[in-house]
Amino acid sequence: MRTTLLVMDEAEILRQELEHYRCEKDRIRKVIGQIGGATSKRQDRLINIIFLVVVLGLFGFDIIREFTGFALPTIPRFLSMELALLLVSLKIIWMIHRQSKVDHFQFWVLNSIEFQINMMSKRLKELEERAATANRANGAPPRSSIG
Repeated sequence: MRTTLLVMDEAEILRQELEHYRCEKDRIRKVIGQIGGATSKRQDRLINIIFLVVVLGLFGFDIIREFTGFALPTIPRFLSMELALLLVSLKIIWMIHRQSKVDHFQFWVLNSIEFQINMMSKRLKELEERAATANRANGAPPRSSIG
């Protein structure tokens, strides 16, 4: 009778663990969407295209101005190159920021996995101790932990 209760307890523990896993999976999906899932892919592509067009436009403007002798008295000679350099620097800063978000998320996921493994290890140890106690109470010989 006691073994039946132990099996029922294990089944209930497994059901609770499965429900906890499903909740955790849904929570992780929400977090992935918040830090840059599929929705930010389109935004990233748009920002990259805008940066590329502006930098190439400034470069092209400067090349045309240099070869044609076109001069605007209000715009200094190297202003377009300086603006392009500023935009490239901003792009690098933005990329570092995005990467730090990804690194933080990876750390969070790994930390969560480690926590879950530690909890499962504790539960497994408790279940082994319960099984050993039940076996001793029933007079069964102890099982080997090898294999």
